[in-house]
Parts: sequence; C-alpha cells; structure tokens
Amino acid sequence: MSDLQESSVAQGGNGLGEFYRELDPMERRTFWACFGGWVLDGLDFMLYPLVIGTIIAQWQVAPSSAGFAVTLTLLASAVGGWGAGILSDRIGRVRTLQITIVWFSVFSVLCAMAQNFDQLILFRALLGIGFGGEWTAGAVLMGETIRARYRGRAVGSVQSGWAVGWALAVLVQLVFYTAFPPEQAWRWMFAFGALPALLVAALRRYVPEPRVAERARKDSDAPRAPFWDIFKPPVLRITVLTALLGTGAQGGYYAITTWVPLYLKSERHLSVIGTSGYLAVLIAGSFCGYLTGAWLSDRIGRRRLFQLFSLASPLLVIAYLVLPIPNSMMLLLGFPLGFCASAYYSGLGPFFTEMFPTALRGSGQGFAYNFGRGIGALFPGFVGMLASSLSLGRAITLFAVLAYGLFFIMACIMPETRGRALQ
Repeated sequence: MSDLQESSVAQGGNGLGEFYRELDPMERRTFWACFGGWVLDGLDFMLYPLVIGTIIAQWQVAPSSAGFAVTLTLLASAVGGWGAGILSDRIGRVRTLQITIVWFSVFSVLCAMAQNFDQLILFRALLGIGFGGEWTAGAVLMGETIRARYRGRAVGSVQSGWAVGWALAVLVQLVFYTAFPPEQAWRWMFAFGALPALLVAALRRYVPEPRVAERARKDSDAPRAPFWDIFKPPVLRITVLTALLGTGAQGGYYAITTWVPLYLKSERHLSVIGTSGYLAVLIAGSFCGYLTGAWLSDRIGRRRLFQLFSLASPLLVIAYLVLPIPNSMMLLLGFPLGFCASAYYSGLGPFFTEMFPTALRGSGQGFAYNFGRGIGALFPGFVGMLASSLSLGRAITLFAVLAYGLFFIMACIMPETRGRALQ
C-alpha cells in the first residue's frame, strides 16, 4: 500500500507489536535488514568508548585527545550522513545502504591494525563516514517503505537495534578482555566489528527501493531538485528547525554514552567485569526505551514524545552522575537513565522523514540529522577538556543539561507530524 492512500489520522492497532503482523513481505524484509544495520551501527560506535581507558594507558593519550577522537568520528559521520542523503536521492536508498555498510566494515578492520593513536583516529574518522551514511539511508528507506499509521512504531523498533549492538559490544569486550591482555583485546574487538556487515549486505540484496522514491526519481515531468534547495524557502525553515532539534537530541546522548564507561572505572573504581554489569542495566533500559518510544510516538505524537524525555533525561543524568549515591543505587538508576536517554530517538527517524518533501527527503533528512550529530559531536570533546578542571561526572552533566535544554525548546516550536502521508 502507498502512503498516498493512507489516512493522515489512522493509527492502526494500539499495541507495539501489532503493526508487524500487518506488514507485507517487502515491509518485513526492509524492517529486518535495517534493524541489522542499526545493530552494526551501535556495535561499531560503542567499541571505542569501551576501550578508551586502554587506549589512554597504552599510548599515553590525554583524556581530551581521547574525547576528540569521538568528536572527529561523529563529525565525519555527519559529513557521511549528508553525503549519503544526497546520494540516496540520486542512485536510490538501497544502493546507498550497501555502499555505506561495506565502507565502515573495511575501516573497522583498519582500526584493529592501527600502529599508533594518530592512525586510529584517522581510521575511526573514515569509519564514521560510513556509519553516518548508513543511518541516513536506512531511516529514509524505512520511513518511505512503512505505511503512515505504523511508521512511528516500525522505525522506532528498528532504532532499538542500536541497543542490541551496544549490548553486543559489551559482550565482545567481556569475551576478548578475558581471553587476551588489554593491549591485544581492543584490536580483536575492532576486527570483530567488521564481520556481521557481510550478513547485512547480503540481506539488503532482497530489499527493493521504496515505490514513493522510485516514482519521484523517475518522474520525467518533474526536474530533479538539487540538494541545495533545502536551504531555500519554504524548505529552509524546516531544515533549520530539524537541525537544531537534532543537535539537542544527540548532544546529550553522546556526552553520556561516550564517557560513562570511563566514569564507572575512574570515579566509581569498577573493573571491566564490574563495569559490564552496570552497562548491562543501562543498555537494558535503553532497549526498552527505544521500544516504548516507538509506541509512544504513534500514541501521543512525535512532539510530546520529545518534550517528555527532554525533561526527564537531564534529571536522571544529575541523579546518576552528581548526587552522592551508593553504587547499588547507581545500578538501579542505570535502567531509567538508559530508558529516557533512548526513548526519544525512536521519534527522530519518522519525524524527519515526515518533515521533508520526497524529492529532497534524503538530502534534507541527511543534513538535518547529521548537522545535529556534527555539533553534538563536539560535546564529548568538551567533556574531556572540562574534566581536567571538574570531575568527569560533573563535566558530563553540564553538557548533557545544555543539550537537553535546546532539545526541549525546539520540541515546543516544532509541529506535530504523526500520521502525515508522504507526498
């Protein structure tokens, strides 16, 4: 069924999983292929924060430099995401996905072979190009393939693959740090990060191009819109607002997830095994948050979802990182922190898809989301620099609160798009 045939208010079944039973085979194949892509994204990105302590010790790297490596990766992913958005409007969503998945697979292997810190950050930056491109092309593909009344739940449920990839990264860390000394274990982790990409690349061979995108690209009566049209009225306002929304949403998330593993080790004095338990609770909360956010984005709307969790997230960050609570309480707080910091992500993909016209959707969504990622990428670096004068926990909290404040303001300004048909 086409989105053009969908009612703008129809919401389908109320349950989170009910939408899946009504998906046709094409929609299901797209769902699982993109879910696998998000798993890989989460795995490959979270490998570095998990080994950052080892890298600092092995190569005598300053925390600010180690944080800059994350910033550089995210900045490169912003460039890659925008480029993939433009490319997906030209050669198609599926073909762009295949290119990006092979790209970051290759550079994950090269990270494992790095001989010094400069090589590592270079390979991580190049990996980021594919990492950012994969999200953009996958989000557009899902948003255009899934019918309007299920779009929020479907795209949000796919987003939960990030938490699965994060959990897989923690499991990989536990296995390799048990089997090898730290100086070798981190290399095996990066090498492992490339293997599942082969499976996802094969799956995507069976995923067709969305019909709405095919019609837009093949319409001989409509000239192909250049990507810079997203900076012209009336699309310019959409571009600016969504870019600022994405900045707040991602700045807070990356400030937390980049540095919490090192915070648990350096300020809470937990071992790798001990840290894994705390991260497991955080990830479990994250997974449940993605799924709940997917359901809420169709039930209460994208806008209210953003407002709710942009307020809840900073409160939990303060409780987790600043208040003098025992480790046992931190273990319990990890679940709601992961839940709130992830739930709103489920609304970003469908919201950005619904904001832009089809001819510019890849370019617009790619720029807006990845502009937010690029500016948000500065936050881990700022945290690393500020940690030299403040405690790491307070530095994380400061930048997370600033980011979530921007997110809340933009959520109040933006329109509601739930159930919007794609034209």
